[in-house]
Amino acid sequence: MPDYAKVFNYEAEGLSYTVSLYEENGEFFADISVVEGAMDVNAVYFGDDDFSGDSASLDGPLNMNGTRLEGDKIQWDDAAALSDPGLGPEGEDKETYLSDGDTLTVSLDVDSLEDIDIFGIRATSTTTDAGSIKGVSTDPEEPEVPEEPEDPTYSKIFFGEEFSDTGAPLGGTYILDEEPDPNPYNNIALPEGTEPTFENYLSYFDTDEVYGEVTSIESIIFYGDGADGEPEELFRIDAPEGGFQDADEVLMAYDDALEGFSASGDESGQDLMAALSLEPDAESDAGAGEEAAMDEDELDMV
Repeated sequence: MPDYAKVFNYEAEGLSYTVSLYEENGEFFADISVVEGAMDVNAVYFGDDDFSGDSASLDGPLNMNGTRLEGDKIQWDDAAALSDPGLGPEGEDKETYLSDGDTLTVSLDVDSLEDIDIFGIRATSTTTDAGSIKGVSTDPEEPEVPEEPEDPTYSKIFFGEEFSDTGAPLGGTYILDEEPDPNPYNNIALPEGTEPTFENYLSYFDTDEVYGEVTSIESIIFYGDGADGEPEELFRIDAPEGGFQDADEVLMAYDDALEGFSASGDESGQDLMAALSLEPDAESDAGAGEEAAMDEDELDMV
């Protein structure tokens, strides 16, 4: 989908459409999309909000004569013919005929999209009562920039180097999101104020303060807060055969896991992973893991 810079809207009884402008490889385009109804787009007109000078016009039935904006006659800077009125033998298969959900892309001969404040469409075979329109749209909207999804956060992560036959952690490094107070067992925690995202956990694991070895990781266990407030296992990432080669490979495996969860139809982020239901065997392994977690201070803290 193009990165739209401006979006014009048009609504009338029986017909509504949008005109979305964008730049691609130094050229400028308009996507004309019908939201409701249908029309045969015969010509497009556009210009800035300065109505001085001569107005561009097309001859015959493609003209936009008589169009006004707030009582002022519109001066169009440019116009482009797209098709003759009438569906002809092609009928609704005509390239410029659009119905609900259809989009027509038109090239615009402009130096900048900032030069377009008004957009006009001359259309026939419309689903309006008159059967044709001289549609004028102004006050374009700036499309909302989608917010970047927040990274999931975790209450604890275990970088495991050794596991029992049932999958219970035996050796490795636990890192908590916050240092407990008191901390009699010197549990490792992220530095104060650090957001507990996986990338931050991994970066801290790979520092001189923790002396973690990415190449020694066999599996990584992610924990979230359970219903009782205690950490519970959400999911695991296993190292490939031969182990992880570097931190970038670990992050790629993590991203692949999240994409897999999203593809399953669940919501993204920690809500998604907290809602995962483990298989019965995995539940028993997770239980064993939780028992081992109670004695995590006895693990080999790398």
